[in-house]
Amino acid sequence: MNRDIPSGDSIVQGCGLTRGFEETFDAIVVGSGAGGSPVAAYLAEAGWRVLVLEEGPYYSPEQYGRFRPSEILRRMWRESGMFAAFGVGDTPVIGLAAGRCVGGSSVLTGGVCFRIPAEVHDDWVRARGLSELSERAFDPVYEEVERRCHVHEVPADMRAWPSRRLVAGAESLGIKMKPTRRNTVDCQGNARCNFGCPAEAKQSVDRTFLPSALQHGARLVSDALVQRVLIEQGRAVGVEGHLLDARTGKASHRFVARAPIVVASCGTLHTPLLLMRSGLGRTSDALGRNVTLHPAVRMSAQFDEPLDGFSGSLQAVYTDQFASEGITLVGLHSPPNVLAAALPGIGAAHREIVRRMRGLSAMGGMVHDRGGGRVRPGPGREPILWYRMSPRDLLRLRRTITILGEIAFAAGARALYPPVFGVRSVQSVDELRRLEHEPMDVRRIECLAFHPLGSARMSVGPAEGVVSPTGETHEVRGLFVADGSVLPTSIGVNSQVPVMSMATRIGWIIRDRYKTRSLPARSPLTRLLDNARWHLPI
Repeated sequence: MNRDIPSGDSIVQGCGLTRGFEETFDAIVVGSGAGGSPVAAYLAEAGWRVLVLEEGPYYSPEQYGRFRPSEILRRMWRESGMFAAFGVGDTPVIGLAAGRCVGGSSVLTGGVCFRIPAEVHDDWVRARGLSELSERAFDPVYEEVERRCHVHEVPADMRAWPSRRLVAGAESLGIKMKPTRRNTVDCQGNARCNFGCPAEAKQSVDRTFLPSALQHGARLVSDALVQRVLIEQGRAVGVEGHLLDARTGKASHRFVARAPIVVASCGTLHTPLLLMRSGLGRTSDALGRNVTLHPAVRMSAQFDEPLDGFSGSLQAVYTDQFASEGITLVGLHSPPNVLAAALPGIGAAHREIVRRMRGLSAMGGMVHDRGGGRVRPGPGREPILWYRMSPRDLLRLRRTITILGEIAFAAGARALYPPVFGVRSVQSVDELRRLEHEPMDVRRIECLAFHPLGSARMSVGPAEGVVSPTGETHEVRGLFVADGSVLPTSIGVNSQVPVMSMATRIGWIIRDRYKTRSLPARSPLTRLLDNARWHLPI
């Protein structure tokens, strides 16, 4: 085995290496998304020697900004956008969007930035004893994340015409719509944030935290599948895994990286698998359980006049007026080819609807769920995710469809295309309301999710969860988790800023509590890497 990572660029594409490597660092971060990149940045900025290992491929913002949406799905979405949670009992199959690339799912979000609601913070403190997670304690963390990611309100002039119509319709019903906050700089309104911003305006972590980490000496290896955390005498000492072949995606050369601090940031779906393969999960049954998703639906509405929803901010408005019912509504749109795939009909009937796409508007709604998901290893590299939606949440999901439709009709829509398989269109409010209450096999609902959380939740003691309030696992010293999996409950809002903020907090704890720690001496090969001239390709 080669004894070091090739010197040169700070990002090494592992699929192009001809042999494995073995090296020592101060900290290893597994995953480069909204959890891993902030931790890597704070440790590297403090002078730590940091290695980031990412299973997915590396594409620069300039590269993926030129990809077609179908290319983004194939190259950068997990399972090419076809990953799903299998519904248990009266639960629909839920399509689950997740990234597999440098930058993770932050590259593929709509850019919406919410803080965790105050009542969720209060619940964590009162019901779970997590006093460290109070809203007041998180205020400086939120401010730091929002500063680094350039979070600001979407101006009214960036609203696409469908959003403007829907705002008018909502407000005629007494529903107050508000501007969303998003992490963008000089947004041009291309309305394809989920599929790579061609203007490089969206400030995902590959444009914010990760460049800072690399500029301060961190190394990143893409196409590097970490398969196990190395543990000696109850302490993490490193990781091992295999590089992935560019053509086949199969494991090729083995690598070993050692460090006294290992941070798992593989996300809610894959962090539990890594911990299970490493022998964790003995002290409680929480590992891989308690998964929340924010089940969501999208309503498309047909208007007579062209609205051209493809021009403007992707998600410019939202309402929290139904928060007491556990429902959040957000305006949205999609590229034409993606939106067309979600429309009803076959053959000529489908073509007829597609011809009128310039007159389509869309709006989405999601449910603040109780959490009935469970992640377990699958037959291949991907996990199997089972999810049982509570009866309460199913009622809320159907209620969401009705509210979205009422807003669209109030805005002047002449027909709706509801997210229910077998229902081609709805022509009136009365028909819409009957659809909510009539007997239905709820598995016919076309359901999506974008915010998996909670599979390695934070807890005061080892019997209730997987990690302590510091982010360190209860079972293994020196092994931390910093991603959406540690959030103790569903939060009811888009999870980008909450995940970055939780990771920032954990990164600060590691940096400050271990800064005087005696770290392994630098090997001659590590010194060689330190003295190499590293280029920053992003």
